Amino acid sequence: MLNLSFSRFKLSAAILVGASLAFTSCGGNTQEGGSDMSGSISIDGSSTVYPVTEAVAEEYRAEAPDVKVTVGVSGTGGGMKKFSRGEIDIVNASRSINDSEAKTAKENGISYVQLSVAYDGLTVVVHPSNDWAKDITVAELKKMWEPEAQGTITRWNQIRPEWPDKEIHLYGAGVESGTYDYFTEAIVGKSHSSRGDYTASEDDNVLVQGVSTDPLALGFFGYAYYEENKSKLKAIPVDNGAGPVLPSLETVKDGSYAPLSRALFLYVSSKAVVRPEVVDFINFYLENAGELAQEVGYIPLPDNVYNEQKQKFEQFATGAATAKQ
Repeated sequence: MLNLSFSRFKLSAAILVGASLAFTSCGGNTQEGGSDMSGSISIDGSSTVYPVTEAVAEEYRAEAPDVKVTVGVSGTGGGMKKFSRGEIDIVNASRSINDSEAKTAKENGISYVQLSVAYDGLTVVVHPSNDWAKDITVAELKKMWEPEAQGTITRWNQIRPEWPDKEIHLYGAGVESGTYDYFTEAIVGKSHSSRGDYTASEDDNVLVQGVSTDPLALGFFGYAYYEENKSKLKAIPVDNGAGPVLPSLETVKDGSYAPLSRALFLYVSSKAVVRPEVVDFINFYLENAGELAQEVGYIPLPDNVYNEQKQKFEQFATGAATAKQ
């Protein structure tokens, strides 16, 4: 991990007594090498967003060692359930909150702010020994993954006649994953709709292991997991009608890797944001997400978008503090 030098805005501890918010131009150091921050922050949710958040948390622990930051991986759906019940402070999300989750949060008196932290390109991968699938169209992916394919589309030559008469072994995100929701909506045309006879997991490392050891496999997961394991995986260019395109920093950022480019989010609870360590951590996150997202294999947002997210969070935190008075 890089030895980064960070500066950031911090809400003062006056937030705890409902006073107006005060920002300082540097971190919460009371003396050189020390921090006045303490407490704990609980985060759960998307395995796709996990590498970014864990990288930020690791750097933050070095700056604020008295703050305990825990980062779990239960999928976007699992994390949203905990978040909307008030069990965690922050949720990593690879999709937007849905109506049911928003309703539960409202019933529990929880408001929230959605913050964009990076871009991702869902990557379609095969085993490195696969020498036939040099590209794939969105229509072909739909033919593989739609509900009607279950028990019917089972061999590679059913996708393209020139591909071998061999079984297809599919690996993909579990149904609690935001990646599953995004992929099914983008490829099948309806969120949460796919065949069920595939190897599913909310843990992308399980999917990496499966595809990398199965010569007949095809799977999908976040770009960072491909980048980390590209010596044992092969990405397939996806053709959305304008020719095959591989995911990369450039093609995700400019939108040409379609329709599998997406934003990644954090949701922060109004009940958590009245604690100064949570505010300090989120400001730290937004200050450094671009560099750390790229370090772990994702695509950073433009600087002006990060600035917009900082302003959005400041307004949310100010509103939460005022409401607490």
